[in-house]
Amino acid sequence: MTSEQSVEPGMSPDGTTSSDEETARPRQAGFTYALGRSLISPLARLVYRPRIEGREHVPPTGAVIFASNHLSFIDSVAIPVAAPRPVHFLAKSSYFEGAGFRGWLSRTFFQSIGAIPVRRGAGQAALDALDLQRQLLDEGLAVALYPEGTRSTDGRLYKGRTGVAFLALQTGAPVVPVGLIGTDKVMPVGAKVPTVSERITVKFGAPLDLSPHGPASSGRARRLATDDIMAAIHALSGQELAGAYNEAPAQGAIEKIKQALPHERR
Repeated sequence: MTSEQSVEPGMSPDGTTSSDEETARPRQAGFTYALGRSLISPLARLVYRPRIEGREHVPPTGAVIFASNHLSFIDSVAIPVAAPRPVHFLAKSSYFEGAGFRGWLSRTFFQSIGAIPVRRGAGQAALDALDLQRQLLDEGLAVALYPEGTRSTDGRLYKGRTGVAFLALQTGAPVVPVGLIGTDKVMPVGAKVPTVSERITVKFGAPLDLSPHGPASSGRARRLATDDIMAAIHALSGQELAGAYNEAPAQGAIEKIKQALPHERR
């Protein structure tokens, strides 16, 4: 699931599609998704009693990008449950490839909440995954992404990477900022199962039109658009700002130099 890393160009994503067959899976999972959404959403709302604000901001039809802060593994469940329309997101292909009953259960669950299988990778893999997201938007669907790139383990909001803005500027899809509150308490990093003693809050903000910043080919436009997205998320989540990118410690001298040099975090 994108709980570990969102898929954006130029960064290590959760993965990419490796074949036409894998790309076609979301289209074949329509009935499973419809059935799962009708069952899981009401059940999750009953058990976890989420506070949901701003549903009226979500466009009822057409392409839309949900850009959210990222605190927990269950974020990619919380957003589809709270949203007033179906939402798709990328998930690790390993969730779809298990054998036996456990494999079937995992595959069915992730299909039922709108997950699309992708394989881990970087470089071209990230671009291929971006193409898959673009395809979904071209079909008028909704996708959920995490501009921070990976989960915040300290609860702070990290600087956004530019992949979400690139996708929005390229497709013209509006960006609905999302502020998640409390998901890290329901299922902290390392927890095997979520607790039912905590409640979460999901806040949807007004759609952002990023087109005034310029074309997707402009690095400045991508950076300014990303800053707008993160400011809107911050206004909803109220998190402390980290003022840095959320990235793993550099391994080796070359990686340390790469992180130190100015470059666009995608």
